[in-house]
Amino acid sequence: MNITELNSSLEAIIRKKEELSKLSYNDARYDDVEEELHDMEDDFNDNYGEYLEEVLAEVHDRICPDSDVLLPTAYLPNNLAGDEEELSHKEGVWVDSDEFPDREVRLVLIPNPTRLILSVGKNIKKEVWKA
Repeated sequence: MNITELNSSLEAIIRKKEELSKLSYNDARYDDVEEELHDMEDDFNDNYGEYLEEVLAEVHDRICPDSDVLLPTAYLPNNLAGDEEELSHKEGVWVDSDEFPDREVRLVLIPNPTRLILSVGKNIKKEVWKA
């Protein structure tokens, strides 16, 4: 697995999500940018999905066994935070964690370096896997 290419693809998708979020539905470019994003996500899942689904299954088994593993692109944030401290607690996939019952817990896949962050509410962010 070429981790550098994985990270670059991850970053490109998130940048495209940022671009799309800045457009209104009435913008003439909206449909084209949205289609580009979906194509990028499909390519990402085709190229890295098997590898990342194994990683996600292992992380889910350890942290949130009652939550289903989704496609890797579901775990991506909507924008590139400078680091995990700046990452919004609303990003990623909501999961059930025995370690943090009755808390809003999310898993998010972020670049630079490529890693999975467990986000619990606004204050706890914990790296649970790194490429």
